[in-house]
Amino acid sequence: MTFPFAQENTASRQRLETLVRKLTDQDLVRSTDYGWTIAALLAHIAFWDQRMLVILKRWKETGFDPSPIDSAAVNDALKVLCHALDPRRAIELCLSSAEALDAELAALTPEFVKQVEEHIEATSTQFRMNRSLHRNDHVRDIEALMSM
Repeated sequence: MTFPFAQENTASRQRLETLVRKLTDQDLVRSTDYGWTIAALLAHIAFWDQRMLVILKRWKETGFDPSPIDSAAVNDALKVLCHALDPRRAIELCLSSAEALDAELAALTPEFVKQVEEHIEATSTQFRMNRSLHRNDHVRDIEALMSM
C-alpha cells in the first residue's frame, strides 16, 4: 500500500536533492535573515529526519512512548552544531537521512500507521510522517535566499 505521505515525502526529497545539487560552496554559506546558513539548514533537516527515524524504529521494537521534545530549545542548541559541519557533509547527511526515513515510512503496514496516528493524536510527540511539510518549508527558504 502506498500512503499519501510517502508520495509527498518522495516528491519533497527529490525537490530537495535537485536544489542542493545546484548549490555552490558560496551558496552553502549564505545566511538567512534568521541566522542559519543554507548548509546549517540542511543539517537541521537531517537532524529532524534522523530523530523521526530513531523514534519510528524504537516504536517498532518496544512500543509507543511520548518522546516529548522542546523543538525551539533543540533548534537553538542545534544551531551551533549545524554551523560547525562541513557544508558538503551537511548535504550528504540531509539527503541520506531523508532517503532512509522515507524508505522506513513507506514500508510501514497500514495497521502500524493507524497506531502511529492514534499515538500522535494522544500525545505531543511532534512526530509527522509527512516529512514534506518540514522539508518544503526550508526548501522555500533556500529558494528565496537564492533568488536574492
